[in-house]
Amino acid sequence: MFPPPPPPLLAVQDEVRAAFGWSLDDDQRSAQALSDRMGSPEPYGVPHWSFAAREAHLERLALACRTASRVVVVGAAATVEEVTAASGPATVFIAADGAAGAVPEGLPLLAVVSDLDGGAHLHAAVKRGPVVVLHAHGDNRSTWEQHLATWADVDTPPPLVLTHQGPDQVDGMHNPGGFTDGDRAVCLLRWMGVPKQALAFVGFALDKVGPWSGVTDPARKVQKLTWMAEVLRRLGVMHEALPQDEHS
Repeated sequence: MFPPPPPPLLAVQDEVRAAFGWSLDDDQRSAQALSDRMGSPEPYGVPHWSFAAREAHLERLALACRTASRVVVVGAAATVEEVTAASGPATVFIAADGAAGAVPEGLPLLAVVSDLDGGAHLHAAVKRGPVVVLHAHGDNRSTWEQHLATWADVDTPPPLVLTHQGPDQVDGMHNPGGFTDGDRAVCLLRWMGVPKQALAFVGFALDKVGPWSGVTDPARKVQKLTWMAEVLRRLGVMHEALPQDEHS
């Protein structure tokens, strides 16, 4: 359906695991468990969470993003005012996890890319109906189990696309590359065929933890942001995504 991402975008995942001492086996077990859980015709009793439905959500998302005049990726340091200023004709928005809270009602929020630490901001965004690009990794298995059980019980469960960060193919899931929710959103867009010139960025920062981030260790988060910048560099969009004085 989509070509595999460039090897450097997948290699960074191994580099991150090595840097933080994280286990590839843990990542793979979480992804496989999610694949198994979502492998039935109506996972959690939700027909539009089936494999075929998830692939259709992905295709529709890709088409909407490719045909937009501009796709704004919203990071955790965004303000509502900055996001509003970025709106315009045929402009759509993709948010990194809780940064969906910075996208005002009325603006087209097409998707939220999330490993599910966005807290109340993520749950509020889900009610608006965007595609949730749900990411499985080694230490969020209990979290995705809880979120899926919760969302399955709402009146309109969100459309889902599932991603992972391992080197092997996992049934019903994709690995577009990247590491943090923000840079993984950009990897997703490029993988879906959105040209670099159509991308815009709000709320990407290296030196601070944004107000839309979930509960996190600030020092560890800043370390993670350096890897975000590395992914953006490999994508060729670092200068567009980050203010000049942050990476000069």
